[in-house]
Amino acid sequence: MSVQSSGAPVMVASDLDRTLIYSANSMALVGSDHLAPRMVVAEVYDAAPLSFMTRTAEELLEGIVERSVFVPVTTRTRAQFSRVRLPGSGRGYAVTTNGAELLHDGEPDGDWSRHIQRSLESACAPLDDVLGHLRGDAAVPAVLRVRTAEDYFVYSIVDRQSLPDTYLDELSAWCAARGWTTSLQGRKLYCVPAPITKESAVDEVLRRSGSGLLVAAGDSRLDAGILKLADIAIRPSHGELDSDSFTLPNLTVTSASGILAGEEILRFVSGVLAETLAPLP
Repeated sequence: MSVQSSGAPVMVASDLDRTLIYSANSMALVGSDHLAPRMVVAEVYDAAPLSFMTRTAEELLEGIVERSVFVPVTTRTRAQFSRVRLPGSGRGYAVTTNGAELLHDGEPDGDWSRHIQRSLESACAPLDDVLGHLRGDAAVPAVLRVRTAEDYFVYSIVDRQSLPDTYLDELSAWCAARGWTTSLQGRKLYCVPAPITKESAVDEVLRRSGSGLLVAAGDSRLDAGILKLADIAIRPSHGELDSDSFTLPNLTVTSASGILAGEEILRFVSGVLAETLAPLP
């Protein structure tokens, strides 16, 4: 890795779940319990801890927030994102709802919201059409629950093993003809309007910030766009992108998986910042 300082700020855009923060079920810790890293709670839900990061990861992120334009990027809704507590929370920009919402100092950015609404009205079938398709004649028992995210997109909880072989291809074709995209990640099947992407919102923050270098991290197919947009990218050695053997010339893959991959990602980003922001001799 070799980078040069341009004098402009560095922007760091990172996915959250299974990239920086981890539930108890996704930590993938190995070895004896007494060797487990010390952890901090990153999210509380219904008065119980839900997501975690290692203490070292939190310390690394504190330094990254102070030295860069740090932008959390998530498919979570604004309400779900508000539960997450990271260094720098509530300051600067954050991308939620897969790019439909752009927050600035914790509040929705009106210009971005209007841009998204115009794009949806001009290029996409209404959300109710997609809901009707998923719940109507095309419904299958393997789609267990259908939900909406702030009336922007639809996600379903599915039994993957019971999905008919042709269902995903047929749904993708139906959605594509109406300006929507589909993505199956774990047990969640997303139907998202094509204009709503993480990378479009990240690109807008990049433009506004005047950053000279973009570093990005993510683990899912919905993160592929921000990794492609980045000058320097890193992903963990787990998740959908790892299953896809996703690679790019500018992409590094962690040696660790699970919660220790989150720490490795932040150590990598800290190294990029140290090299980029070092004073010239």
